Amino acid sequence: MRLSNWSKPTVAMVNGWCFGGAFTPLVACDLAISDVDAQYGLSEINWGIPPGGVVSRALAAAVRQRDALYFIMTGEPFDGRRAAEMRLVNEAVPAARLRERTRELALKLASMNPVVMRAAKVGYKLAQEMPWEQAEDYLYAKLEQSQFLDAERGRQKGMAQFLDEKAYRPGLSAYSND
Repeated sequence: MRLSNWSKPTVAMVNGWCFGGAFTPLVACDLAISDVDAQYGLSEINWGIPPGGVVSRALAAAVRQRDALYFIMTGEPFDGRRAAEMRLVNEAVPAARLRERTRELALKLASMNPVVMRAAKVGYKLAQEMPWEQAEDYLYAKLEQSQFLDAERGRQKGMAQFLDEKAYRPGLSAYSND
């Protein structure tokens, strides 16, 4: 839970083996990059037991039901490519590029406005379990809170750079924090 609720973005880098209980911290991370040849599996059924702890709940949060049940019930292993196809990880890259790609992603996240990043992350995670009306109220409150707490004044800078200065396009880049 601490990893899942960490105030900063978290990125998993999977290289080698990810079996059973390792799914819980993997899913707790916000994003994940895998080696295409990494090996994944929920082999507990092969031992005559169901997946332990909250592995099934973690998997249900990240993977479609048919994919999750297939691997839970068969115990078959799968590789990083398949993990990316079923969205257990965001992408799979060759081992030679794994560290570089994970670092690129981490640096991009680190360059973003930290107050807004936290509000976006927490807002998404909590709102997905709320009814629409409650989520709307909560997310507007988070928006206002982030503007109040943001010493960077990101919203004001972004709006001025977009509307007044025509210095960037919101869908294609981020505002400059200079």
